[in-house]
Amino acid sequence: MQLLYTILIMLLVVGGTRITAQFIPIPLPLIQIAIGALLALPGFGLHVRLDPELFLLLFIPPLLFVDGWRMPKGEFWRLRTPILLLAFGLALFTVLGAGWLIHLLFPGIPLAAAFALAAVLSPTDAVAVSAIAHGRLPRTLMNILQGEALMNDASGLVAFKFAVAAALTGSFSLTEAGLEFVLVALGGLAVGVALSYALGRFRAWMIALGWEEPAPHVMFMLLLPFAAYVAAEHLGVSGILSAVAAGMMQSRLDLLPRQTTTRLLNRSVWALLEFTFNGLIFLLLGLQLPDIVKATLKEGELFWTSAVELGLLVGQVFLALILLRFVWTWLYWLVSGALRRWRGLPSSFAGQSSLRLAALLTLGGVRGAVTLAGVLSLPLLLSNGEAFPQRDLLIFVAAGVILLSLLVATLGLPLLLRGLPADNEEAREQELRRNRVKTVEAAIRALEAQSEEPGLSPEEMALAAEVKAKIMAEYRQQLERDDSVEARTRLRQMDALEQRLRLQALRSQRLELYRLRRRHQVDDDLLGEILRELDISEARLFRST
Repeated sequence: MQLLYTILIMLLVVGGTRITAQFIPIPLPLIQIAIGALLALPGFGLHVRLDPELFLLLFIPPLLFVDGWRMPKGEFWRLRTPILLLAFGLALFTVLGAGWLIHLLFPGIPLAAAFALAAVLSPTDAVAVSAIAHGRLPRTLMNILQGEALMNDASGLVAFKFAVAAALTGSFSLTEAGLEFVLVALGGLAVGVALSYALGRFRAWMIALGWEEPAPHVMFMLLLPFAAYVAAEHLGVSGILSAVAAGMMQSRLDLLPRQTTTRLLNRSVWALLEFTFNGLIFLLLGLQLPDIVKATLKEGELFWTSAVELGLLVGQVFLALILLRFVWTWLYWLVSGALRRWRGLPSSFAGQSSLRLAALLTLGGVRGAVTLAGVLSLPLLLSNGEAFPQRDLLIFVAAGVILLSLLVATLGLPLLLRGLPADNEEAREQELRRNRVKTVEAAIRALEAQSEEPGLSPEEMALAAEVKAKIMAEYRQQLERDDSVEARTRLRQMDALEQRLRLQALRSQRLELYRLRRRHQVDDDLLGEILRELDISEARLFRST
């Protein structure tokens, strides 16, 4: 029962902190960490201990899956060069540079364990950055950070597993590790794509048989990231990359016909899970902080000395990560800008300082959920039964770096974003307009080609022609709509006014329905059916905006 109470309390806190964040100008992850630390104090005594392997399996696959599922594939391909250079080149640069530095700063940490810490610190958290930037970060930079976070979650954690294996066995070969990394990565990608494709074919078969109820389809998709991870790990390849590949593949298979209700439910369920899992991870970080500090700091007169030393170690590691990231991104902007000018290609950031862009990407490299999940998955014991070297210290440093990166980004990003040109929304509106026109023209062509159904009476044929003409008139009205800036502004104002009036009308219908129910003038089954119709009508209003 105690475990159940703990889970319910944690879920309540995650939901409560989301509401609190609306009134407190502090990023949600920091609030959740602070609340978790308070709940772990002796007065509350809330403690959670998870098996490291269970922790990794529970949180990492679904988070990576949903990241891969939601990543815009066109933008990912367009920005593939900076994304891959950050996700793999910078990750390797970070592991080697920060790993050696950690070992030099604290010789008590073996080199393999230092590389493991550097590897688990290389993944970034685009969700935390989005919470800090509040949509003010240019879309191209945000897409780069999202793509990097998606790929370096995989590259960092795969490197982390190699480093942990080296720490456990005491042996490491760069050549063998490099070859094995390629095989493990390609194998993981293949397993994820294969399982996602198989699920897509299975769902298509279910739809062909008329089994279109959304719940089973969504349940299968919820199980897919765990199945991809477990199957890949069982085959000795990367479960992490398998989950990423499954998510990216599933976003294409999600376009199956006759699956509108399933898509709506699937998106809602995954939004809930992503919010809950991210919140739980940051809350768990807060819950672990008192124990981490207690296990790491020395007792007695050496307490403050030890605290200062560990604080300096965390600061030095964080500074090293910042410097490595800044140098890498700054050199990228310089080289890519020079190459674009040489080739005569336009730049998305023409006239912007490469130092400022590098600083934005540097502070945007916030560490978060994946780093914490990875470091807490460190094994307790080595292969010979001895305790894993400096495990508590490694967790302490990782937790400190997460907190520092969140704090520095919270203070620094708003300053760097001041005066930065906003996204070209006009170009985006034009692109949306062009694609909408194509879909409307396709609908008109389909209606024009629609032949009359055989066996209809003259009255039914006249009615069908009238309905078809009405629908085509609505589509043609969309094509003939004025596309000027003034017309779009007026249209948005009219849509907003119409939405407010319709919402007011719908809510009045609900109030009348509740009044009838209180007077026992309507049965519960009829009330539920009418409420469902009103809810669907309101959901359509919000989807249309």
